[in-house]
Amino acid sequence: MKKVFTEAAANSKDYQALTEVLTHKTPEAVITEVKKSNLRGRGGAGFPTGVKWSFMPNNEVAPVKYLVCNADEGEPGTFKDRFIINQMPHKLIEGMIISGYAIGAKVGYIYIRGEFRKEAEFLQTAINKAYSDGWLGKNILGKNFTFDLFLYRGAGAYICGEETALLNSLEGKRGEPRLKPPYPAQVGAFSKPSCVNNVETLANIPWIMLHGGEAFAKLGTEKSGGTRLYSMSGHLQHPGIYEFSPTLTLREAIQEAGGVRGGKKLKAVIPGGASAPMLRADEIDVCIDFDSLASVGSMAGSGGIIVMDETTCIVEAALVLLKFYAHESCGQCSQCREGSPWLSRIFQRIENGQGKLADLELIEDLCKNMAMQTICAFSDAVTGPALSSIHKFKEEFIQHIESGACPLKNHQAKRV
Repeated sequence: MKKVFTEAAANSKDYQALTEVLTHKTPEAVITEVKKSNLRGRGGAGFPTGVKWSFMPNNEVAPVKYLVCNADEGEPGTFKDRFIINQMPHKLIEGMIISGYAIGAKVGYIYIRGEFRKEAEFLQTAINKAYSDGWLGKNILGKNFTFDLFLYRGAGAYICGEETALLNSLEGKRGEPRLKPPYPAQVGAFSKPSCVNNVETLANIPWIMLHGGEAFAKLGTEKSGGTRLYSMSGHLQHPGIYEFSPTLTLREAIQEAGGVRGGKKLKAVIPGGASAPMLRADEIDVCIDFDSLASVGSMAGSGGIIVMDETTCIVEAALVLLKFYAHESCGQCSQCREGSPWLSRIFQRIENGQGKLADLELIEDLCKNMAMQTICAFSDAVTGPALSSIHKFKEEFIQHIESGACPLKNHQAKRV
């Protein structure tokens, strides 16, 4: 199997694909090729990229359009976009130029996570070099195509990974999600039609242009083309970033990373970043593509695979995630603003040995009133670890509640 990113990293000749595109392909042909590739968004939602591009209005209707790269990557357990920025920034830049050409955008923005200070400096250096080498700016390769690229540093808010909150932040506004419709393709950055794509999504475009959409599609499944980068962390022998075909199973992916460290037994896996519902050890014989993981009640999400061994206290693990989400809620919707910290407090109560069996039903009811009730999917993300933990490991919660102690720790839970 070809490795798209391994091959890209080894290739020192950047901008070959851009040269090919500007010399031989029309914008419509580029979009057609991306549709053939079955490339789906690598930021979490998995929406078909070529279809998303085709939503953008033509130049006669909208002469001013923007391409926006989402480099916020704030999902716990996910760090593959950071790798691309550090190791192959020109593949991202080249992908953005080609994408801008395809959708008719002359200006692009890279919105990068505020904490990525070194990555922002590194990326700005790469952008400056692309300008000096003539790959950015006016009349690229002597063609009637201009593309300017700007780097924008976020302020460190998880919610700005959501595309409309990102657009608000890019405009200098409070980072809060927008109501949809209108969608960004209609009213996006600075009230102009905009297309928002993830770092990894855009970095795939040069390979697709050089090798063809069909070749990319064959590397994946019928509905999800290409290889994908997976951030593998937790109790693994060799945590890190791995490039896999989505035809691999979750079990095979864990084995590729050396298996569970220390010879311990696997207990649980979060397969798509912290907001993805967790799976038990007996549920991991499932492929790591979007559709297969959705069929077992979880999601591929941002590709962050978090592995937990038998020593993990699931109540504590879920509590850590819920504290994060309670802190990061933007507060715009009451269900999320009130529900996220409330869930965190309930889990904290159980972890401290002060829980009641009625709390489990309360968690269910609370999550039911949070999911699918808000402007964005943040509230749904909060319910992922909450519900999956009590559904998959209910006995552990009951033991916490009935004994006032963690069954995996040789001491009483804190009673504060």
